[in-house]
Amino acid sequence: MTPRSRLLLTALALLTSLTVRPPTAALAAPLTGCAGSLPYVSGRGGYAVYRIPALVRTRHGTLLAFAEGRRDGPADTGAIDVVLRRSTDGGCSWGPLTVVAAGRGDTRGNPAPVVDPRTGAVVLVTCSNSGRLTEEQIRRGEGERRVFVQRSRDDGRHFTAPADITASVERPGWTWYATGPGHAVALTRGPHAGRLLVPADHSFGPGSPYGGGHALYSDDGGRTWHLGFVTEPHDGAIRPNETTAAQLPDGRVYFNARDQYGSAPGNRLDTYSSDGGTTLDRPYAVQPALNAVPVVQGSLLQLRGRKAPLLFSAPSAPTARRALALWSSTDSGRTFSRLLTLSNRPAAYSDLVQLGPGMVGVLYETGGKHAYDTLEFRRLALPAG
Repeated sequence: MTPRSRLLLTALALLTSLTVRPPTAALAAPLTGCAGSLPYVSGRGGYAVYRIPALVRTRHGTLLAFAEGRRDGPADTGAIDVVLRRSTDGGCSWGPLTVVAAGRGDTRGNPAPVVDPRTGAVVLVTCSNSGRLTEEQIRRGEGERRVFVQRSRDDGRHFTAPADITASVERPGWTWYATGPGHAVALTRGPHAGRLLVPADHSFGPGSPYGGGHALYSDDGGRTWHLGFVTEPHDGAIRPNETTAAQLPDGRVYFNARDQYGSAPGNRLDTYSSDGGTTLDRPYAVQPALNAVPVVQGSLLQLRGRKAPLLFSAPSAPTARRALALWSSTDSGRTFSRLLTLSNRPAAYSDLVQLGPGMVGVLYETGGKHAYDTLEFRRLALPAG
């Protein structure tokens, strides 16, 4: 472990005394006066369950916490809206819940937001399907998934109506399709600076297993979209599924994916792209440093700075969704070291954001009895550098 990694581990370890307290307690943080908040509580605001967090920080410093508002229960299908709450004080308090993409009885979800580095506009990519169809039925070819984009020019207060981009980002024959979920990536370095890049996954055709990875991208602020890399059909050893991405300091893009019950050991896969997600440098391969992660979504965040670490968040119990943890990589994703376990409570999906110098935030599914009781927001202090 490098001296910098040990310093980061020491600083984060000091926060463990905060993480074991009840999430509703008023916890003091030196810089902000709060250590966290509960932007979403299942059963409130007209929704039975909130799931699938996605988090971005706008050019004005506003935090936008997206989620799926599931009206009838925790199921992945049914009447589901994409909802949003805004925070202008770094996540200590949140404005009223608004509906960004209404399902109107159907399913809208898999939010993948990103801030356009050229204009500051917030671009949101989501998926939709009939609320009467299950994921398994869609995978068998009995229905379809559609992909949509929306934009906000007023710091997330209002969004345009969803525009269907499916024809530009899907190959014929694909059945299941999922963007992210979690924040997408705005490239800021290299020949593709300004590109908005959304990691995604698909199934190859009716009856085929999960395990197709791909990306979609826009070079004009989200107005037009294109299909980037697409993985080839596989033998079942690895099955790329829900995917997160980050641009590394050297300009490459690092992708880390959930392995959907492939036969290879471990549950996390990774790869790189040197051309902004258009192609992959190598096929997805098992990332053994994250073998403690169960089959679940995770989030990446590359901190700012030439030697700043790459962070990863996910549950840390290999056979259960619980004990959300934070890992760090100081070698561009080749290896990871666990830094901190936030708590031992049930936990599932998460998303990371940099709040400013020395501060990161994580929005994650957790609860005392069930992982889907709340979406909790936590602030974590990091050493400056």
